[in-house]
Amino acid sequence: MATQGTPIVPFGEGYPAADVAVQRPWRMRGLLSRFADKIEGFLASSGFDRGPWLVVAFAAGIGSWFVLTQPWQWVAGVSLALLGALGAVAVWKGEDGRAHLRMAACALGFVFALGLTVIWARSEMIGAEPIARPTLMQLDAAILERQEQPAEGRVRLVLAARDPQHGRTIKVRVNVPEEKDALGLVEGAHVRLRARLMPPSPPLLPGSYDFARRSWFEGFAATGSLVGEAEIVSLPSTADRPVARLQRWLSAHVRDNLGGSSGSIAAAFASGDRGAIAEADEFAMRDAGLTHLLSISGLHVSAVIAAAYFLALKLLALWPYLALRVRLPLVAAAIAALAGIAYTLLTGAQVPTVRSCIGAVLVLIALALGREPLSMRMVAVAAGVVLLLWPESLVGPSFQMSFAAVIAIVALHNAKPVRDFLAPQEEGWVRWFARRVLMLFVTGLVIEIALTPIVLFHFHRAGLYGAFANVIAIPLVTFVSMPLIAVALVFDLAGLGAPFWWLAGQSLDLLLAIAHTTAAQPGAVKLVPHIGLPTVLVFTAGGLWLALWHGRARLLGFLPVAVGAAMFAGTQAPDILVTRDGRDVGLVDPTGRLFVLRDSPGSYAQENLTELAGTEAAPIAMEHWPKARCSADFCSLPLERGGEVRHLLVARSRQRIDERELAAACERADIVIADRWLPRSCQPRWLKADGRFLAENGGFAIYLSDEKIDTVASGQGAHGWWRQGRE
Repeated sequence: MATQGTPIVPFGEGYPAADVAVQRPWRMRGLLSRFADKIEGFLASSGFDRGPWLVVAFAAGIGSWFVLTQPWQWVAGVSLALLGALGAVAVWKGEDGRAHLRMAACALGFVFALGLTVIWARSEMIGAEPIARPTLMQLDAAILERQEQPAEGRVRLVLAARDPQHGRTIKVRVNVPEEKDALGLVEGAHVRLRARLMPPSPPLLPGSYDFARRSWFEGFAATGSLVGEAEIVSLPSTADRPVARLQRWLSAHVRDNLGGSSGSIAAAFASGDRGAIAEADEFAMRDAGLTHLLSISGLHVSAVIAAAYFLALKLLALWPYLALRVRLPLVAAAIAALAGIAYTLLTGAQVPTVRSCIGAVLVLIALALGREPLSMRMVAVAAGVVLLLWPESLVGPSFQMSFAAVIAIVALHNAKPVRDFLAPQEEGWVRWFARRVLMLFVTGLVIEIALTPIVLFHFHRAGLYGAFANVIAIPLVTFVSMPLIAVALVFDLAGLGAPFWWLAGQSLDLLLAIAHTTAAQPGAVKLVPHIGLPTVLVFTAGGLWLALWHGRARLLGFLPVAVGAAMFAGTQAPDILVTRDGRDVGLVDPTGRLFVLRDSPGSYAQENLTELAGTEAAPIAMEHWPKARCSADFCSLPLERGGEVRHLLVARSRQRIDERELAAACERADIVIADRWLPRSCQPRWLKADGRFLAENGGFAIYLSDEKIDTVASGQGAHGWWRQGRE
């Protein structure tokens, strides 16, 4: 307390500078301490579970490597995360009340840095350098994998070959027409062939599928097609790749017993071979929201493991000697795990299948130990294992959709209102069945909501009736089709499987009827423009908050979801879309109609233009644009946005034009687009997108109202799979 006659001096006034310097850190420390008190209280009241959030931090570290484009940014990300972790230890060191907060902050920082480091290291270790340019190459190769695709009229071979130009071993994928297929083109065979090869393609447009990135992590240096005939130098021994041979035999056996579309889908369920599924059926399943049923994923693996667990438990219980001396759930879990692993290997052991198998085995371990099998910790462990083994899977739709669906299911069924609704009650079977059906529909609806941002980001389309179709399709496949296929295969050992194949075919015909009927409904599919990564990240943050928090704090997750919805509602289609080679150009008018430079219905380029423009109407030729003036070589068009008119000049041919005439036309244009290099005398008022620009930036989209240009190169940077801008 101040003595009489002594003025009260504010902090920092009347004190030596050294005393002020000493007291300021203590004041800052006090602020941090009070802030930590607030966080500790919030975490305590919200039931904070550190485990799932550690996996989220690990995934965030992996994702940041893909978003950041330069090595110095990756180093900075790791450094900042580690500094944050060490800073938390330093600030709250010795404060026992901060032990949980200190450990959480430290662990999250270290795990984030670990995720960024793991994906960087994996890229350096397994990334395959693509070939420099398209070429015709003579290959002396070994066949690593054979993929039959009768629906496409071809066989796809994965080869290990010697690159004669650089003397390195490369992995290439070659398409072989069915008429040039031979019995010796199997795994382990040594072949000589000529192939027209191309480096894996980068995205055609911003937001398009990035095959180059996927090929980088799968080890493909090139893809192409066979030229001429393949010479078989030597055949493999019968012991080579027995699983692949069994998979092909099983697929052929199923199709022999069950023809048509139902047989191709049955083959996919039994062996993972989707090559025989017709394109029309693929599209119908996609538009009906049922594509996940065609891929061997969590649903199929879980069905096999659940059936094996149930049968093993019931059959073992018939043996009293064993039932009295052994924990039957433990033995049944081991048998079911072996069945799941065998099914995973039989269906090709693809990453999504392995991921599903890991999750199902963890559930079995929980059941055997008497733990809660459907918990966020189990989901987190499965996701952590997958990301540690295949960190690149994080940016793929398969990982995102499968774990988003599982997280939505677990969060929904662990919510107290749902648990109360499903709790056993004294009621008739009709009421019991009605509650389960209603819960199945609610679950499907929640899954659709959770998956919608991911589906829109990757595929730019959403099936509006998927929840309704899945209510019937999922039980049909799980409890009818797959069991009938399994029983038919067993009875085929005695030559008695025909009745069961017929029943399986009827169930699969019903599945296809549901898909085609749903897809044919008005408004069944909604196309939207590319929504952008920030929108998806905001949605994801809100969804994870809703799923991983408890109590009233969970409701805060609706805030980022609402922000994401507002961002989605504000998403606009680009005004101009140009593919990476400049040969395909699309213009979107204010009503959403798409005008294209080259009218090529069904082409890959036009499909991408249509999807990214978010229009469902058929494209219109560019010469029909209002006030367009087109010749054989160029089109001149006015584009009005926000009261301002921009003049566009687009090349239609590669013919040489008088330079003075071209320069005069460029001078009158705001934007010039050409698939060739234009002379320096061509100087438009704003943008010159010729061969030089496309070589550096790839495909691009223009938003005239914002004067924004979004290029493929802007999100690629120094990642190994992007070569276009560095050549």
